[in-house]
Amino acid sequence: MDYQLSIPAIVRRTETLFGDRAVVSRRPDRTVGRSSYAEVLERTKRLGAALQRLGIRRGDRVATLAWASQQHLEVYLAVPSIGAVLHTLNLRLHHDDLAYIVNDASDRVLVVDESLLPLYEKFRAHTAIERVVVIGSSPGPGYLDYEALLAEADLAGRRDVDVDEQDAAAMCYTSGTTGRPKGVVYSHRAIVLHSFGQGMVDTLGIGERDTVLPIVPMFHVNPWGLPFTCTLFGAGQVFPGPHLDPKSIADLLVSERVTLRAGVPTVWLGLLQELDAHPGEYDLSRLRAVVVGGSAAPASMIRAFKERHGLDVVHAWGMTEMAPLGTLCNLPTSLRDAPPEVQLQYRARQGTPLPFVEIRATTEQGPAPWDGSTMGELEVRGPWVARQYYNVDGPDDRFTPDGWFRTGDIVTISSRGCIELTDRAKDLVKSGGEWISSVALENALMGHPKVAEAAVVAVPHPRWDERPLAVVVLKPGQSALPDELVAFLEPHFAKWWLPDTVEFVTELPRTSAGKFKKSALRERYRGRYMNV
Repeated sequence: MDYQLSIPAIVRRTETLFGDRAVVSRRPDRTVGRSSYAEVLERTKRLGAALQRLGIRRGDRVATLAWASQQHLEVYLAVPSIGAVLHTLNLRLHHDDLAYIVNDASDRVLVVDESLLPLYEKFRAHTAIERVVVIGSSPGPGYLDYEALLAEADLAGRRDVDVDEQDAAAMCYTSGTTGRPKGVVYSHRAIVLHSFGQGMVDTLGIGERDTVLPIVPMFHVNPWGLPFTCTLFGAGQVFPGPHLDPKSIADLLVSERVTLRAGVPTVWLGLLQELDAHPGEYDLSRLRAVVVGGSAAPASMIRAFKERHGLDVVHAWGMTEMAPLGTLCNLPTSLRDAPPEVQLQYRARQGTPLPFVEIRATTEQGPAPWDGSTMGELEVRGPWVARQYYNVDGPDDRFTPDGWFRTGDIVTISSRGCIELTDRAKDLVKSGGEWISSVALENALMGHPKVAEAAVVAVPHPRWDERPLAVVVLKPGQSALPDELVAFLEPHFAKWWLPDTVEFVTELPRTSAGKFKKSALRERYRGRYMNV
């Protein structure tokens, strides 16, 4: 029973059982490439042999700076299979942060998309990367060509590596919104167990019959572990490349008969607008679920997908430190016959923990009861939850002595273990000593028929310490007054919860993961209430 849970074991299974299933990529020129798992895994072996020839050994870090593609999947599988560590770089970070991350991780080789070479050139001189492999047609002098590297690979000289399940397989860095980015390392065992947990029937239920399209970038938490899970269970995979506009996504969903898709709420809000604008144009009858994570999805969006397009939205929650999936919100048996509004209220929550993930919420007074109303900071532990950050010495109060990770998310937990995200601890509004949930106000505002997007932030106030301020993007062609939107909120919230004002903007700043960048909004409006 002492069997090693590892990426090579996943590869062997897929090669044996699912060689005919498809891997599809949309290239930068919008043409579509199509391969079988058998072809992908043959190329994976060649890539592993090529990296070994370049001197990559067990424990060495191989970085990627690339869009979602078949080639990126090949790197995902090849690097851990030779005992090295896959390190995905967030291409939306500032080049100074990228230089810091590359140096902190001691990356030796970089695999980069040709279109992203200008970004690499911005931090190249500040790193010690030894070799750069370019995915593209003309890498130029000083670079290695990805396809030529595979063509020249000597499979006979490839060395099998006895990978231990506790070895590092991959690593990602946090976005660094509150300081320098921090590295999180995932073991082979963690990734395999995460893949099992994610694929089970009562979670995402991923199987050989599925075709999965992650809109989550491949540089963002592996994207949610789906490349590994899909490979393990033989599900087809579809990669959108750099084309993430709503029409491109909708076209892929139809042409590839996608059954499951995953992404942040801002992506799905755009897709919803595309579907609404072209009713009947897109046949999504094969699509069984829309998985939403990264931040809480508005109930209005969940309702619209269900009522106007017959699609179920499944909330997921997780973090970089968790590989990343922690909870999932499937409708329980007890609510199958409940009224639609009751079902909607449940689906707007973030769900129950995956198998072997344990949860608790804590307050300044101690553990929060599971009563569905008491707010506390969510803490988690489990087999794919990190116990410390990479290259960080000494104690860190994010990790408790008894093995729990403090997430920084403020939640309530129902009696049956369903969590509801009320805010990030740093985004809560503390007005007159009482907490106000910015997430609740945002989601309600996005239910207004004229509102496309909304963010609520805490702004300093001379009397109340902080007060909420709403920043709103209206739908094209719409106009509204602040009082109109505040009046829309009044029936649903206590008066002291209501934003003191509403600011209208053409777009909201976003983080590298596509979430609203509230730190930028807090800075922009920090003096808004100081003269009241």
